[in-house]
Amino acid sequence: MSEPVSDAVNATDVREVNFDGLVGPTHNYSGLAHGNVASMSHGGLVSNPREGALQGLGKMKSLMDAGYAQGVLPPQQRPDLGALRALGFSGSDGEVLARAAKEAPQILRAVCSASSMWTANAGTVTPSVDAPDGRVHFTPANLQSSFHRYLEPQTTGRVLAAMFKDQGHFAHHPVLPATPAFSDEGAANHTRLCGDYGEPGVHLFVYGRQAFGGDGIEPKRYPARQTLEASQAVARQHGLTDAQTVFAQQHPEAIDGGVFHNDVIAVGNGPVLLYHAKAFRDEEGTLDALRAKMATPLIPVRVPEEAVSLEDAVGSYLFNSQLLSNPDGSMTLVVPGECQENEAVWRTIQDLLIAGPNPINEVLVKDVKQSMRNGGGPACLRLRVALSEAERAAVTGRVLLDDGLYGDLTAWVEKHYRDRLAVEDLADPQLAVETLTALDELTQLLKIGSVYPFQLG
Repeated sequence: MSEPVSDAVNATDVREVNFDGLVGPTHNYSGLAHGNVASMSHGGLVSNPREGALQGLGKMKSLMDAGYAQGVLPPQQRPDLGALRALGFSGSDGEVLARAAKEAPQILRAVCSASSMWTANAGTVTPSVDAPDGRVHFTPANLQSSFHRYLEPQTTGRVLAAMFKDQGHFAHHPVLPATPAFSDEGAANHTRLCGDYGEPGVHLFVYGRQAFGGDGIEPKRYPARQTLEASQAVARQHGLTDAQTVFAQQHPEAIDGGVFHNDVIAVGNGPVLLYHAKAFRDEEGTLDALRAKMATPLIPVRVPEEAVSLEDAVGSYLFNSQLLSNPDGSMTLVVPGECQENEAVWRTIQDLLIAGPNPINEVLVKDVKQSMRNGGGPACLRLRVALSEAERAAVTGRVLLDDGLYGDLTAWVEKHYRDRLAVEDLADPQLAVETLTALDELTQLLKIGSVYPFQLG
C-alpha cells in the first residue's frame, strides 16, 4: 500500500472539479421518490434519455468552455437484474423482466431507475487540506431511504475507487450501515465553506432527524432522509474535528414542502452561503457556529420568504443551482431554466443576488428539463471534488472533460440511447441488452476498467 503523500498542498493550485453524472440509458419517469415533488408529479410521463444525456453533457461543456474544471461519472448498470434475482425472480433475463413487470411493476421501475445521474448523492468528499493525513477522502452514501437508490452504493464505490485509485492521494471509506439510524444521502446534505479552495474549510452537515435522542421535532408529511448520526459518522471517518464541523438541522417545514435534501434550499461556495429563510431550523445558531469556526468571514446571502416562497423555491430549484468561483473573486450562479420562468424567482436573482452586496455577479441559465422533471437541478447533477494539481494528475482514466472526451461521449449517447422511453418499455429485454452494450463501451471510453456487476462475473 502506498504511503500518503507528505508534500504540503499549495493552496493556490487547488481547483474545484465538478464531476457530473452522465444521464443513463434507462432515464424514465416512474415517480419513485417520495417527498420529491417534481418526481412524484411527473410519474408516468414519457422520457427522452438521449435528450437528457445531451442536456447534461451540454451543461458540462459550456462550463468547461467558461474555464471551470469539469469531470464525468458513469451511470449505474440498469436494469439491475441481479437485484431482481435476489428478490426471487428467476429464469432468463427476458423471463425475469416479464415476471417482474407482471407481478411487481414498482420493483421493476426501481431497478431501472437512472437516479445515479444526481451525483451530489454519490458520496461525501473531504479535500486533502482538511484531512489529517493529507489525502482526499471519499465515503459513498448508503441511500437507504429508498430502494431504487439503495441499489447504487456498491457500484459507486467501485467507480470512485477506479477513478481515484492512487492511495497516496486518495482514501476510500466503507458505506455506512444501511439502517434508518445511519441514513446518509451524501453531499446533497454537506457544504464546505472556506476562503480559497486550497485553504482550510469548515464542513456544514445538515440533517433532518436524530435517530437516537433529540426532541422529536421532525417533518410530519415527508421523511427526513439524513440523520445526525450518519453525518457525524462520515465526519469521523474523514478525521474531521469539532473545530472543522457544524451540524445543523434542516427546517422540518422545508422537508414537508418538498425539500428532500438541503441542496434544494441552500448552496454554499467559498465563504458564501446562499439560503432560503426556511433552510435551517435554527438559522441564527447555524450562522453563529459557522462564523465562530471559519477563518474567512462568512458571507450569508438570505432569501426571505416574502421574496421567494417555499413553493417557488421548490418549483424553480433556485437553490439547487451551482455557485462557481471565478479568478477575480466573483461568483457565477448556474440556474435551471425554470428560474427564468418564475417571475418572483427571476426578480430575486436580479435584485437581491446579482445586485446585492455579495460576490455573485453573473447568472447562467441552463436547460436540464429532463433531469428537472425527475427532481434534479444543476447542483444535483454534480459531485464537487477540490483537487490540487498533483491530485488532478493522479486521477485515473479519461474522466476529466476536454473537447475530445465531450465529442466521444456525445457520439456514444447518439449511438446507444433511445429518444423515447415509456414506463412500459422497461420490461423490454432488448433495452437491457442495449444498456449493457453501451456501458461496456463506456468503461473502455473512460478507461476505468471493469466496475459493473456484469463485467465482474
